[in-house]
Amino acid sequence: MNPSELIVETRPVGPLQCNCTILGDPESGKAIIVDPGGDSDVLLKRILELDLQLVRIIHTHAHLDHFLASGKLKEKTGAHLALHKDDSFLWDKLEDQCRMFGIPYEPAPPPDLWLEHEDEIDIENTKGKALHTPGHTPGSMCFLFDSQKLLIAGDTLFQGSIGRTDLWGGDYRKIEQSIQEKLYTLDETTNVITGHGEATTIGREMRSNNFIRA
Repeated sequence: MNPSELIVETRPVGPLQCNCTILGDPESGKAIIVDPGGDSDVLLKRILELDLQLVRIIHTHAHLDHFLASGKLKEKTGAHLALHKDDSFLWDKLEDQCRMFGIPYEPAPPPDLWLEHEDEIDIENTKGKALHTPGHTPGSMCFLFDSQKLLIAGDTLFQGSIGRTDLWGGDYRKIEQSIQEKLYTLDETTNVITGHGEATTIGREMRSNNFIRA
């Protein structure tokens, strides 16, 4: 299968408009979803429209707006939930996070597996890997698909900005190190799907992002 055939669809979801991405292999019909932060019915409908079977739900981190719909998606599809263990304390405090932001609480079961740095995130014939990029949260991760020149960055890197570090477990020095050592070393033409807002490229951020030195 040609890697270019991978289905990649991103849409803002939930009360804080987190960018959620569906990644699907049209040959096998298998799919994963990244950061379903809300609108579970919309996401389930779209997965059905694409004739895909959701097998895995992966998370860049465990702020409420990135996994509010995870419990409902798992309930409806049986897909496994995956997260870096360093964010388990945030996952476990979902109800507290919702209360703090005045957002209705939707429970999520514990993750089925813990992701680690450089774990494979494959979608049938398309190879990907997880990158541990702490800073926004202790367990923040990005997901790299080299053959697609694609990085799903969560709230680590934005167009012209970076994730805030004043919330639970945030650390500016760590996010700076993560971006410099793990993201700015990637091919400059790599497209970046950010956690919120518009997409960008590694090269653009290296040249113009004033929050991090290249």
